[in-house]
This record gives sequence, C-alpha cells and structure tokens, in this order.
Amino acid sequence: MKIQKQIISKESKSQIEFIDITHDVEEFVTASGVKNGQVLVFSPHSTASIAINENESLLLQDFQRLLYKLVPIDERYSHDLFELKRTVRSDGRSNGHSHCKDFLLGASETIPVEEGKMLLGEHQNIFFVEMDGARKRDIISQILGE
Repeated sequence: MKIQKQIISKESKSQIEFIDITHDVEEFVTASGVKNGQVLVFSPHSTASIAINENESLLLQDFQRLLYKLVPIDERYSHDLFELKRTVRSDGRSNGHSHCKDFLLGASETIPVEEGKMLLGEHQNIFFVEMDGARKRDIISQILGE
C-alpha cells in the first residue's frame, strides 16, 4: 500500500473565488503511480473549503450569490468582536462570515481512484473555494492505494 502527499499552492484574487484544482490533482494521481485507491483533497484553512461540482461560469456565480445570501458579510458576527477576545491572537480580519461559509462547505473531498484515474463524473471538477481572499493558500492532496 502506498501513501503519498503533495502540497498544491494557489493564490486567490478576490474575497470569494472558486479555483479549479482538478488538473493539479489529476497530475498528482498520475505521478503517484497508484492504480487503485483514493485521493483526499484537504484545505487546512478555516476560511477556505474544497468542493466538487461543475465548472460552468454562470453556475459558479450562482454558488457565490448563494454563499453571500446564506451568510451575508454585513451581518454581526461575534468572531469579529476582537476586543472581547483578549487571549486569542487575531490577524485583524473581520472574517466571521468567511468562517461560517467554510463551515457550510467543509474542508475536504475524497475521490476514488481506479485504473490510475479519478472517478469523477463527466461534469465534476474539484474546487478550492476561497472565502477570505485575496491571499496565498496551500491545499493538501494525499493518495492512498496500490
């Protein structure tokens, strides 16, 4: 059984952004030599997620609008009241909304691998979903199999 890890680095340009990382993960799967197993794609950030869906620009706009509607920026978030949290170090961002959006989407996706290929559906892509950009981020891919 093989286990391999790769870090994928990306830089977001806007507050909410869907970055298609499918090709990056496909290259990692191919380079690993694993024929059958699974690949985990994980965001080690509390304001960025991993999601699988179709890479169609109008649909991505719909997702972005949905996230803003479900978790509006101008809502009052307790997380943003930094002066009340004297024991917690802050980076100065009022980003309670970003944490809440991340909570809805989740940190990882696991994709089966068969005959050296990810078993994604015809219209499925893997997205790194930035919700507190613009910034540099790392994504962890880990493959397990034989």
